[in-house]
Formats: sequence, C-alpha cells, structure tokens
Amino acid sequence: MGKQVEVLPDKAGVLARGLELVMAKIASSVEESGRCTIALAGGSTPKNLYEAIAAQSLPWDKIHVFWGDERYVGPKHPDSNQGMARQAWLDRVPIPEANIHPMPTGSGEPAVDAQTHELELKQFFGVADGEVPAFDIILLGMGDDGHTASLFPHTAALSVSDRLITVGSKDNQPRLTFTVPLINRAKCVIFLVTGAGKRPALTQVFAPDGDPQTYPSRLIQPIGELWWLLDQEANPV
Repeated sequence: MGKQVEVLPDKAGVLARGLELVMAKIASSVEESGRCTIALAGGSTPKNLYEAIAAQSLPWDKIHVFWGDERYVGPKHPDSNQGMARQAWLDRVPIPEANIHPMPTGSGEPAVDAQTHELELKQFFGVADGEVPAFDIILLGMGDDGHTASLFPHTAALSVSDRLITVGSKDNQPRLTFTVPLINRAKCVIFLVTGAGKRPALTQVFAPDGDPQTYPSRLIQPIGELWWLLDQEANPV
C-alpha cells in the first residue's frame, strides 16, 4: 500500500479521520483474529483522539492496549502517557484491566523494566526469540525535532535492532520505547501531526534523501500500512 499522506483542514479534521481509521482497523482486526492490539502515543493530539474513542461502542474485551513509549515516571505522574490515556479513555470504558499492558517503570532500572516488558510482549504474542510481533495498530506523533515515540535524534535507541523495547533518552531523562524494528513490523502505523511547528521537520522526513539520525521519523517504514494525517498548518508541501 505504501505511504498515504492525507492533509486535513485543521486539527479537528485530523482527529475525525484518525477516529475513522482506528475504528475501521479495530473492526477488521477483531473480525480477522478475534482481537485487536493497539499501541498508543503520548501528546495532546492523541489525547483528543482517545477521548473520542471512549465515546464509541466497541468490543472492549477484545481490545488490548499497549504504549509505544513511556516516560520513566509512575502512572500517577502528570507526564505519564499511561496516566493520560487512562484519564482520557481507558477509565471511561468497561475494558478489562487484564487487556491493559503498560510499560513498567517501577524498578528504578530502566533497562531492567525494558527487558521485563519485552518478555511480556513475547509471551502475549507467542513469538520466539528473534521474532518480532506485529501490532494491528501503532499510533505515533512527531515532535518538532522529527522524533517519534522516544526515538530522539542522534541517540543510541535509533540503532537498536535486536530488541523490541529499549531505553531512549531526552535531556538525560530515560524513557522506554518501542524499537524501530518493532514499529516497522506493524500492520498499520498512523501518524497524527498538527501545527506549524512540525512543518520544517516534516519537510525533511518526506524529502527523497535525508538523514534518519537527524530526523528519526524517516526510519518508520512499516511492512503494513503507513498513514500520515496532517493538518494544513503542518503540511510541508
């Protein structure tokens, strides 16, 4: 299918199209395999999407929720991606707690927690060592610097190819993150990008040639579908 870029008039348009896509992918995944696995992003734009998803009627017992990255804080911390998604969506719907799979951040050792979560993913998806599981949906945002998940420019996490989960870093603060190979194994990746501040980086991400170490979102080339949903302000064209 390749890369699909859709430019919507404004943030509300991006959210409406994102909701439409997510609902369709959940329905098709449940129909095909009896469940849907979705990995969430942090940030203000996804938060509005989660609030919209919470208002839908869905087979909650068949949806399994994960996170593409997490700041190394507790779930009650205001910076927690898990905490945000619970407030905006998960606490508002009858989804079984066993279907919620947050990244652990409590051991005090980010590398240990990354390994723990990787093991959980392998067990959940039933994959052997060396195999990479395929999420049905991975939602991503993009920072003004071109990063996505916690894959920041010129950091070691960008080059990790033998793990599912690794430790990312921003301003010397650790974060847990999906690795590039795990994201790229997904059946459907959806970027939600809004605001004029994203346009310079998007220009580089979409350029025919460019440096993925400087603009890590260039590394996201899934074997499945890739959707870029942009508002007019973010549109680099």
